[in-house]
Amino acid sequence: MLNLAIGRHDDSPLRILCLGSHSDDVEIGCGGTLLNLLESRQDVSVRWIVFSATGQRASEAKTSAMAFLAGAAHQEVEILTFRDGFFPYIGAEIKQFFEELKRREAPDLIFTHYRDDRHQDHRLISDLTWNTYRDHLVLEYEIPKYDGDLGSPNCFVPLDEGTCRRKVRSLIEMFQTQHNRRWFTEDTFLSLLRLRGIECGAPGGYAEGFYCRKAVVDLTHGVK
Repeated sequence: MLNLAIGRHDDSPLRILCLGSHSDDVEIGCGGTLLNLLESRQDVSVRWIVFSATGQRASEAKTSAMAFLAGAAHQEVEILTFRDGFFPYIGAEIKQFFEELKRREAPDLIFTHYRDDRHQDHRLISDLTWNTYRDHLVLEYEIPKYDGDLGSPNCFVPLDEGTCRRKVRSLIEMFQTQHNRRWFTEDTFLSLLRLRGIECGAPGGYAEGFYCRKAVVDLTHGVK
């Protein structure tokens, strides 16, 4: 297995764009990776966008995002109010937002939804991510759900148990509105983290899995 580092060749900050359809998506999909990254680097700038959250869900989204990004050098959190469950039917409005986002944000790394996610909102955000950012590193994260749409990730971020438990604890504490969902439990999240850890031989036993569909590898960096 080949280990690759993410970053630019100069001293510029690492710029990350996190895209989530709903208020807990980013945390579930890549929360551990973000916590790990922000603990290990002091130069990370993050823009975090939630496309659909209102009322208490919006409040939870804001509070949770700021907690996860506490270690970032710079952070911006946007909570939008597109209609939950109807993204494909209001796609033109969301597409316009992406066009405006492209003019003001040029990230080094993008976290977005898995393209083959069975939730219609998730799929649209993934498709528009690829439509908009064609020369960027995009990692698609996964979310466990009733639909049973988990696949076989080809990219992994190993995590230690402490980071994973911190992620899961934050999810359970921050998103009180989700406690009525049968799958929104500690063991659900920890079991997926453990499974991905096994699949990549993570030293700490845990990992988050991603789908990397296209990447350009520079093998000459540092070669003279």
